[in-house]
Amino acid sequence: MDETETRADSTDETGKVTPYGRKAVFAATLGYAMDGFDLQILGFALPAIIVSLGLSTTEGGALATITLVGTVAGAMVFGALADRYGRVRVLTYSIVLFAVFTALTALSRGFVEMAIFRFIAGAGIGGEFGIGMALAAEAFPALKRARATSVVGVGFQLGVLLAAVISAPVITLWGWRGLFVVGIFPAFVAAIFRARLREPDAFVKHREAAASERGKKRRNPYALLLNDRRTGLGIVIICSIQNFGYYGIMTWLPTYLSQQIGLSVTKSAAWTAVTIAGMIFGILVFGQLADRIGRRRAFWIFQAGACISLFGYAQLTSPIAVLLGGAVMGIFANGMLGGYGAIIAENYPTAARATAQNVLFGIGRGVGGLAPLVVALLAGWQGFATALSFLAVIYIVDMLAMLLIPDRRGRPLDEAGH
Repeated sequence: MDETETRADSTDETGKVTPYGRKAVFAATLGYAMDGFDLQILGFALPAIIVSLGLSTTEGGALATITLVGTVAGAMVFGALADRYGRVRVLTYSIVLFAVFTALTALSRGFVEMAIFRFIAGAGIGGEFGIGMALAAEAFPALKRARATSVVGVGFQLGVLLAAVISAPVITLWGWRGLFVVGIFPAFVAAIFRARLREPDAFVKHREAAASERGKKRRNPYALLLNDRRTGLGIVIICSIQNFGYYGIMTWLPTYLSQQIGLSVTKSAAWTAVTIAGMIFGILVFGQLADRIGRRRAFWIFQAGACISLFGYAQLTSPIAVLLGGAVMGIFANGMLGGYGAIIAENYPTAARATAQNVLFGIGRGVGGLAPLVVALLAGWQGFATALSFLAVIYIVDMLAMLLIPDRRGRPLDEAGH
């Protein structure tokens, strides 16, 4: 879609999805898929990297942490850039930055070089969630907004699955360096989409309004996040618990299946894949539900489901029961992922929408980064079943936090309340 396309073709508030809306959501989904892909390939490549570069286990683990720190830093910067210069433009830049420095990782000769490359690649990754969610929310009609952001949320899981499928064959054929070279391809895809996709109307109108007020001071997007501290606090809590639950589950699930259930490595991978499949299904169902019955009710249903399913999963011992229970746990524990894009978009103005998406979810990702350590400590003290039960309890806090957040389902963006 080119720049000359008429505005009327962007969104239709009667509920009709336009060709522009579909392309915008696809571009956002692709960007978030690269997020999941990159974070996952590092995990698969890490053992070979440690041997090849002669790193210590601590240095190897630090590379993963440095990447996550980079994503948080990128989230804080790229959202504000997207609010100022455009969603499509900055999303493209963030993907190119991620792709180039992921590929440069293949040239690393030691820990310091790799740490620098991973941090910068992480910064590019950090921008993709919020910008993509803002783009999807602004390109889709209000009546189907949660469905759009949920499709973007599925992108992350598809990226994780893609990494799981190609990592072993690529490492076998070309080594761990070859796996990172593959990361350059998203840059070409991003360039194609940048040429064919214009900015959403909400941003164009905002930019035109800002241009007509040239003599006035430009509003600081970070300051706008503080206008409604109650809503901001609620969103930070639910984003933190979402990330804490996800990283707590996915980091230790293979170990839990192996040590507690007695599954082989191959079966543990298969059982984990079923959990991821459940997550994808849950995200799509959540989007439909949130658009039909409201954000708060949909979140409550899934939060309660996450609490119950996680607690129940911790009690299972039969491999078949664990297989089915993992799918159910995946549906509820990660089904809410796409909902954050919609609920943040509806509670913050166009001038700060991408900033809000990246900063608030980025804070949640930072808190979620502590989950692997907390789960490890709890598992070492009382066992994995107790650690999973702890994750179940935090979703009760999640449900209470929803009372702090207004439900603006179906309302046009930038409506009263901003």
